[in-house]
Amino acid sequence: MDKPNIKDTVRQIFTEYLTANGHRKTPERYAILDTIYSIEGHFDIDTLYSLMANQENFRVSRATLYNTIILLINARLVIKHQFGNSSQYEKSYNRDTHHHLICTQCGKVTEFQNEELRHAIEHTKLNRFNLTHYSLYIYGICSKCERANKQKKKTNNHKKQI
Repeated sequence: MDKPNIKDTVRQIFTEYLTANGHRKTPERYAILDTIYSIEGHFDIDTLYSLMANQENFRVSRATLYNTIILLINARLVIKHQFGNSSQYEKSYNRDTHHHLICTQCGKVTEFQNEELRHAIEHTKLNRFNLTHYSLYIYGICSKCERANKQKKKTNNHKKQI
């Protein structure tokens, strides 16, 4: 017997969540779930809105997207990240633990995995607390911005010498 694919599994989890909490099971909600589970990496509401607008059968409002995202977060199928001023989301079912590097200058977010960090966090003794999952955000300047800053500094120093 074939293993169910991830989209079928998350659809079942979402159906169970909606039923248990008395929410309607609308085709739009399932289309949003399907679109999210087709995206690799992070996305924002504008990206999701654009992807949904390109589908002929399901043109959904931003309000429907925001409301459905909240349901998906509560069902633990989507994670919300706050990267600076920007809210980003990503699918959470069956995802490997990963960490985020966030450039404080350009806002670029890069995912990375580090077994030593993961092991250290997962084996940290936490008093009266049972770790289920975590997110790690590391803030700094990406190499592209660092190069641009050095170039700008070099140019400014050159102008001062003239």
